[in-house]
Amino acid sequence: MKPKYQVIIDDIKSKILSGDYGVGEQIPTESSLQSMYEVSRQTVRKAILELSNEGFLRSEKGSGTYVSNQYRMRTGGGSTKKTIGVITTYISDYIFPSIIRGIESRLNEDNYSLLLASTNNDVAQEKKALEMMLSYGVDGLIIEPTKSNLYNPNIAYYLSFKEQDIPFIMINAYYEEIDVPFLCLDDVQSSYLATKELISNGHTQIGLISKMDDLQGKYRMKGYIKALGEAKLRFHPELVFSFDTETKQALSSNLKEYLDVNREVLTAIVCYNDEVGLEVVHACRQLGISIPEELSIIGQDNSYIAKNANIQLTTLTHPQETMGRDAADWIIRKLQGKRDLPDSTYYQPELVYGETVQKR
Repeated sequence: MKPKYQVIIDDIKSKILSGDYGVGEQIPTESSLQSMYEVSRQTVRKAILELSNEGFLRSEKGSGTYVSNQYRMRTGGGSTKKTIGVITTYISDYIFPSIIRGIESRLNEDNYSLLLASTNNDVAQEKKALEMMLSYGVDGLIIEPTKSNLYNPNIAYYLSFKEQDIPFIMINAYYEEIDVPFLCLDDVQSSYLATKELISNGHTQIGLISKMDDLQGKYRMKGYIKALGEAKLRFHPELVFSFDTETKQALSSNLKEYLDVNREVLTAIVCYNDEVGLEVVHACRQLGISIPEELSIIGQDNSYIAKNANIQLTTLTHPQETMGRDAADWIIRKLQGKRDLPDSTYYQPELVYGETVQKR
């Protein structure tokens, strides 16, 4: 359990970084803080002293305690070498190493430093990462949003970056609530091409497995529905299997149930990504469903796990390293004062043929 003074430090620091307390603004008096946190005056003073030492607060005798911006000068904000923050949902999994490699290679070309954090697709961890970036005083930020299809309680932090004129760009998704520059795969087109490929191979009973707390999942479902509509095929909600970050741990067992229940109907599945596609392959092997003879499968993202699997998964491309380089290049050019930079970029996917699709 945190000491009481540390709770006060963390809370006041969060309010400063999110913009609730602006630079130069007076914070509540010591007696008010005592009442707010139900602590002694000594505890309040200890917290204020620590925040002052870190450069977050300054006290004026006879006047009060005010928000300072000296914390930026004490950390990255005072360095001659510029630092770019990078926040991704994951670091070592799936396509993220390639994205980070692209970012790092471009930053190195112009001698920029990289400060890396991950959120594990958890908004509380995203908050900590954003506070770290603001405390450090990064010169720019590249972010992959956390649970981008849901309301995000950390919007104030992004607005704080805007107010401080710290450029940032989002990758893979974006928050629809705020106007931000972004680089994304055309996720609608990716699932549309996957579904269309299955239809062209004679499949009419096509399922979808998608992750619905991320914007990519929402748009990949949209592409699936679009392709069905163009082919005048009926949308069957019972053939759509959705999951989110929290239920992903039970994905393997839930997939087996989904496949078992629908095995007499399903002939093909469009998967949210390659990771899910290979989970379907594994579940099919356990259930004795042959691929592609009984069930055709298409993944998405053309990830290294698909390339190294013991079955050649039919999938669609994702820019990965190119996206990372482009994001870093956008930030560098923005910091160099370049104008007319694109606010949005959609990369177009292409089908990568494997051995998991068969004609009906």
